[in-house]
Amino acid sequence: MTSNSSDKSNLEISGITFENALEKLDETVQSLEDGDLPLSEALRLFEEGMKLAKVCSETLATAELKITHIQKSYDEQLQFEQNDLDEPLIQ
Repeated sequence: MTSNSSDKSNLEISGITFENALEKLDETVQSLEDGDLPLSEALRLFEEGMKLAKVCSETLATAELKITHIQKSYDEQLQFEQNDLDEPLIQ
């Protein structure tokens, strides 16, 4: 594999959506499990699969952080509103 084809592979993976990466990873795993590949092709697919798995993992981690942040913001807002309700309207 030349450096140029490796760069092309990286470019394709860097802009891939989670769903597309997961689908491509599924296909890669299936091809490897079939076992009808020459060693060089199996190694190339394995490397590609590891990159796809990393993309999926990072995307899920980012989504989890966003969800945690949204929940924390909502909880803080809810707590603030609850404190407003606890204060008397006339002082």
